[in-house]
Amino acid sequence: MNRLRSGDAQIAYAVAGAGPPVVLLHAFPAHHALWLPAARALTARYRAILPDLRGHGESAIGEGPATMEKHALDVACVLDDAGVGRALFAGVSIGGYVLFEFWRRFRERVAGLAIVDSRAQADTPEGRANRLKAAADVMEHGPEEFLQAQIPKLLGRTTMETRPDLVEGARQMMQKMSPQAIAQVQQGMAERPDSIPTLKTIHVPTLILIGEEDTLTTTADGDLMRQHLPNCELKVISRAGHYSPWEQPEEVGRLIRQFADRLA
Repeated sequence: MNRLRSGDAQIAYAVAGAGPPVVLLHAFPAHHALWLPAARALTARYRAILPDLRGHGESAIGEGPATMEKHALDVACVLDDAGVGRALFAGVSIGGYVLFEFWRRFRERVAGLAIVDSRAQADTPEGRANRLKAAADVMEHGPEEFLQAQIPKLLGRTTMETRPDLVEGARQMMQKMSPQAIAQVQQGMAERPDSIPTLKTIHVPTLILIGEEDTLTTTADGDLMRQHLPNCELKVISRAGHYSPWEQPEEVGRLIRQFADRLA
């Protein structure tokens, strides 16, 4: 892992392959390894850059809520450290939220976007209250109950029923996060802005991938984004939930490789 300083946190990132850069942002509460199986489809031709978002994996959390602004600035620092000017980006869940903020701040560095199992809307008042309550509960009682409850929400029905190895791998990634990091990342997601107005400004090619069994970000969320994006296609990933690159890495990797090849 490579390491750098970004603001008040040390950020870690991995690199695999060589060629034009593709930056892969993982979901909460995982880390960069979520993308590794799917990245195999890319690394024969592309240089995959895989950060651990602040508070995840080997990256520190810093002080206060881990806002989308902080994450976007961290990603810019990773690009600078890796010598990357412009890249294709893919982000899952919180990774998608970060990419909307990155676009608002650094759009000249974006060649294309793949938004995976994510949505452009801000949290509803109820959703925001639930995040803040979860953050408080984790700090008071520890992360075990929270993480256990996340697994059936993040993984699709097919994965839960047929792939205990993927369930256990996801559990191990989640357990890398400290209670403080879980709380501050949840607080940051609760603060994120509505990105629907941002969609109409995104003029680069965009790919939306949604897991067929994803109950957190549905195909309706994908359709909403597609309606507002001027240069977009939407694909549904069969037998996958919210962690589709982990659950169906061959299919997700193939689609992102095809997307990258068209841009190239």
